[in-house]
Amino acid sequence: MICQFMWNGEAHQADLGQAIDLSLVLAGNGKANPSAWYVGDPKMVPVRGEGFVGAVAEGGSVNFRDITFNPHGHGTHTECLGHITQDIHSVDTCFRNLPSLVPCTVATLTPKEIDGDLILDVDLLDEVAGPWGEAMAIRTTPNGDDKRTRAWSNTNPPYFTAAFMHKLVESGVKHVLVDLPSVDREVDGGRLEAHHAFWRVPDNPRHGCTITELIHVPDSTPDGLYLLNLQVAPMDNDAAISRPVLHPLV
Repeated sequence: MICQFMWNGEAHQADLGQAIDLSLVLAGNGKANPSAWYVGDPKMVPVRGEGFVGAVAEGGSVNFRDITFNPHGHGTHTECLGHITQDIHSVDTCFRNLPSLVPCTVATLTPKEIDGDLILDVDLLDEVAGPWGEAMAIRTTPNGDDKRTRAWSNTNPPYFTAAFMHKLVESGVKHVLVDLPSVDREVDGGRLEAHHAFWRVPDNPRHGCTITELIHVPDSTPDGLYLLNLQVAPMDNDAAISRPVLHPLV
């Protein structure tokens, strides 16, 4: 199925029949699952009570499980500015008013080592050909398959500078997607400078703009422009599990 759309004053076409899923699977009960922020494994437990068991393998009529997970720590998730505001704005409310498809630039960037940290600073954006879409999906190197199930806690992952985020905002990027557990340093004293810079909190808050973390962009996906369908679970929370899907242009 070919979708035609106008963007940046030009006509484009995207193949909706081809989908590149950037999300990581949420798995529990000891299965391999990405994790961050010192949380334990997700849990998926059959409901039990009054002669009922929610497990067909144990004689129940249906599988009926309670699931315990943390959207920030257990896989691909999308956040709104409610992540860093006193009032917990809902990511669900945010997406009620957003288009379902937006142009998205895929960019591969290599962090630079500075004082023992791996940092993505604003100068790296000079390498990203424009014009940029309303969204940018960032693939960092190295890009091994182990990212799909990596335990990120206490590893000091790469992170972005406030200047990097300021540049995205100035360039009209409303949605940034990264293959890291956070755009900020793992331990930064609670400053969250990159989050604040992107959402312009508290001075000029950018409602309707999102950060998606813990994606995985396959090596087989070239850098360039795509059409993004960012599917976010309808949860009344600052963040929710999500499934970002890219459709290639033709």
